[in-house]
Amino acid sequence: MAKFGTVFCDEFVSVEYRDGAWQQPIMRPTGPIPMHPASHVFHYASTCFEGFKAYRRADGRAHLFRLNDHVARMQRSAASLRLPVPDAGKLTQMVIDLVAKHASEIPPPPSSLYLRPTLIGTDKNIGAAAAPSQEALLFVLASPVGDYFAAGAKTLKLLVDDQRARTTEQLGSTKTGGNYAAALGPTLDAKAAYGVDQVLFCPHGDVQETGAANFLLLGDKEVITKPLDSSFLHGITRDSILRLAADLGYRISERNITVTELLQRVATHEAVLSGTAATLSPVGCLVYNGKEIKVRDGNPGPHAEKLRAALQAVQTGNAPDTHGWLTAV
Repeated sequence: MAKFGTVFCDEFVSVEYRDGAWQQPIMRPTGPIPMHPASHVFHYASTCFEGFKAYRRADGRAHLFRLNDHVARMQRSAASLRLPVPDAGKLTQMVIDLVAKHASEIPPPPSSLYLRPTLIGTDKNIGAAAAPSQEALLFVLASPVGDYFAAGAKTLKLLVDDQRARTTEQLGSTKTGGNYAAALGPTLDAKAAYGVDQVLFCPHGDVQETGAANFLLLGDKEVITKPLDSSFLHGITRDSILRLAADLGYRISERNITVTELLQRVATHEAVLSGTAATLSPVGCLVYNGKEIKVRDGNPGPHAEKLRAALQAVQTGNAPDTHGWLTAV
């Protein structure tokens, strides 16, 4: 299958916000969107998005994973950017209609259909640096994607940066493109200098997250991760893993972690990144102050595999949905 996120279904759904109200959604061919060059999003980054998946069961029915939680997070992101907040019912139905129309294109599990709702400000005003966009466009793309671990779980190498933050504190929990842009330069510089895959941002020694994923430590019957605050993204996968881990008897420790403690813990604990694409990505090595520090033996560990399998079993219908996370289409 093609690279993640590069193949799309031939239709997408969109809806405009104008005159103080959301209009009726339209299903249209996937292609360019006519945009005025003065549109607010181009100049003042008024945009947020979500990413989640639909899975096709053996009976052909599709199920969306944690749709309601993603819609709620998008509403929070929109509010933080002072964009028109999407109507939850309308956005939910847009996603369901799109998935229903393309259910036959969902590859068999563990592959899936990736959904990308996106909200952009469309006011035609290049003098609105200190004003929110009063008009907006909300659209949902659908992209068939393969199994992230089809070729086996590869461990990642992370640079531990104890100075810089991934983004600003007030936008850390907002899923906006600007946060990813802010992390791109430091990540590319780190790849060139140290051969790492990602940067683990730890401003003032506080372990937070990488440019595109939350960070967790997994031990024998223990999961350690930073508690939720406004400085980093409140990952839906992170939340799912914590709740399933609690079901499996793990002790959940949501507390602040210093770089000093991190470097001590990786001798005995697995380190993982959590996100929609890979669920849990194992970390095999940290780079700090120019030195490489192996995470345990450098190989993927059993706890990450156990928790990833538990999550995938719920997503694909091979385990009971005891948390009410699935929406049937």
